[in-house]
Amino acid sequence: MSEELMKVVEKASMKEEVPFFEVGDTVDVHTRILEGEKERIQVFTGVVIARSGSGTREMFTVRRIVQGEGVERKFPLHGPRIAKIEVQRSGVVRRAKLYYLRDRVGKGTKLKERRTDQDRKGS
Repeated sequence: MSEELMKVVEKASMKEEVPFFEVGDTVDVHTRILEGEKERIQVFTGVVIARSGSGTREMFTVRRIVQGEGVERKFPLHGPRIAKIEVQRSGVVRRAKLYYLRDRVGKGTKLKERRTDQDRKGS
């Protein structure tokens, strides 16, 4: 009984449309920022290096390099502060977690781009 109730509560707080993205993809995460009375949208662009959890507790980690320093941020996939997630490019990876990118610098952090059938038809 309680498990069924938990599923109903979780389903109510989940977002209907979540874009498909995988580990290795470069994404733009649009987050709502409160500054006093005003609300604005801030974009965090980077490579998804990890996904964890399931349901409403699903999280993903995005990493980018800012002024030569690596910055990582964890976002809840169904969080109310996430305005939208845009996939910029898909990367080819063979791991579930890309923690090895933390040790790499410069061109070593580049991932091969995944080519899809839609990309081939357009060119």
